[in-house]
Amino acid sequence: MESGNEKQKMLTILATSDLHGKFYPWNYAQNENDLSGSMAQLLPAIRERYHKEDTILVDAGDTIQDNAAEIFLDEKIHPMIAALNYLGYDVWTSGNHDYNFGLDETKRCIEGFAGKALIGNVYERSGRPLADGYTILERGGIRVAVIGMVTPNIDRWDRANLAGCRVTDPVEETGRILEKIDGQYDVLIGALHMGLRNEYGRPDSGIDDFTRAFPQFDLIVGAHEHFRIEGQVINGVIVVENREQAQTMCEVTLTLSPESGSEGTAECAEERCETGLKTGRKWRVTDRKVRMIDVSTYEPDGEFLRAFAPYHERAVRDAEKAVGVLEGGPLVPPDEIKGIPTAQIQDTALSDLINEVQLYYSGADVSACCLYDLDANIQPGPIRKCDVAHIYKHPNTLVKLKMTGAQLKRYMEWSARYYNTFRAGDLTVSFNPEIRAYSYDIFSGVNYEIDISREAGSRIRNLCWPDGRPVQDAEELTVAVSNYRYAAQLSAPGEVYSENEALPVLMESEVSSYIGGIRELIMDYIVIAKDRVIIAKTDHNWRLTGMDWDPALHQRVAELAAAGLLKIEASANGRTPNIRPVREEDLLGL
Repeated sequence: MESGNEKQKMLTILATSDLHGKFYPWNYAQNENDLSGSMAQLLPAIRERYHKEDTILVDAGDTIQDNAAEIFLDEKIHPMIAALNYLGYDVWTSGNHDYNFGLDETKRCIEGFAGKALIGNVYERSGRPLADGYTILERGGIRVAVIGMVTPNIDRWDRANLAGCRVTDPVEETGRILEKIDGQYDVLIGALHMGLRNEYGRPDSGIDDFTRAFPQFDLIVGAHEHFRIEGQVINGVIVVENREQAQTMCEVTLTLSPESGSEGTAECAEERCETGLKTGRKWRVTDRKVRMIDVSTYEPDGEFLRAFAPYHERAVRDAEKAVGVLEGGPLVPPDEIKGIPTAQIQDTALSDLINEVQLYYSGADVSACCLYDLDANIQPGPIRKCDVAHIYKHPNTLVKLKMTGAQLKRYMEWSARYYNTFRAGDLTVSFNPEIRAYSYDIFSGVNYEIDISREAGSRIRNLCWPDGRPVQDAEELTVAVSNYRYAAQLSAPGEVYSENEALPVLMESEVSSYIGGIRELIMDYIVIAKDRVIIAKTDHNWRLTGMDWDPALHQRVAELAAAGLLKIEASANGRTPNIRPVREEDLLGL
């Protein structure tokens, strides 16, 4: 579409990512209607803006995992891929979670996608690329190159699924692609399933390194971290990213002017960019406008709902399958202070249940688990499959490790960084805003205290076995963890262990895999080991210490928070709750 200025053209990029199974406006974990975002709501938002002659629709991955998406792996075309096709996506880049179910499933998604699937840094065992790394689309005489990459850390998280494959550096791969397509495009876009910063200290695994290497990109569609990024400039490049499960869609409008002559028909400029490549562009971007669309404001499309109703009905039936009964109270007691999740500051029957299951199937001495959903809970009464999905959100598998007492303590200290250090005058416990809740593990099989009056790295106190024997640094023990925790933090030097330290030894990579992942193990445990009846119980094997506050003032905080007169502060992006302690001075005047 031409603008009022005949020498200018407009190009619109509509971008999504991290759709995570949300094709229908329904939360299958809670088995209830959810209009916070869905592909059914994306459709009318896209229709308002999509014009074939000047619009490109891009998704940056994490598509077929979460919200019961894994029950559709037997479908010829996964409903999430079918939904991408229904909405008319031009480009799809795989995300890290699109490898959770094996390479064959990833390939089926690539083959089933009607647009162009881009994966520029994954090679099969044969040496063939899993998919092309780029495509060049034409819109109204504008040549648009889109390059797609996935975070290279998939070889940590899904090592077994990628056995024999080669996952390469996205910056190096992009450099090769740019040499190949030099002079063939006017607009350059990256669809990258990568976060803003490098993970695990791995160079080129974050958008910051990527844009530093390639400042000539006109737009980067980022993903992975679920951040709401509305046109942040990073190393001179415009970057956008969406909230998860179709809550948002980024609309980026580029204004282009001819490099020389009129309408881009004259010879293009052949100046070289900072990388030494010729630009070869007939048109150049002269203005960028970014708008974040709130998908929750749209009503679901009726035709879409009818077309995908069979998938929805199947997911609801699956969610409602009976598993067992809970007796003795809820798995998590009510929050003492509104805004401070109980499950993160004291032992609960929820974390004890997960760890009990992991110990039962692994036979390990110690188990560690995190809570992916801080609102997770089950009330006394019937337990359905959807309730178990609410207890344990992700399809992680169970791993068994051998480590020493010293390695266990180092791991526990890493976890205990989650708490801010208690200071005189604090009236509540608070959490480090730089650490996500799923990076805090709760341990069973040992007794311990976390002294939050001490600085991170020296907080674990009185670590002992249930019979009171101290855990010795040199003794060997076994530990059950999720495959995510093993791959991301415990399998290589980085966050927990340094380069010169011995690492835990992998004993079993998929414990009881014939049953399934941890979520399936929880269901199996309830049905088989507990004869469908579980009792909410807490062993209180750990506690926080070091909080030297005035009990009366602490109780006052609880009362004010309950009355809505005092609000517990969360991180700006909403991903970490309770990032600042309430202090005595905060109560002045209240």
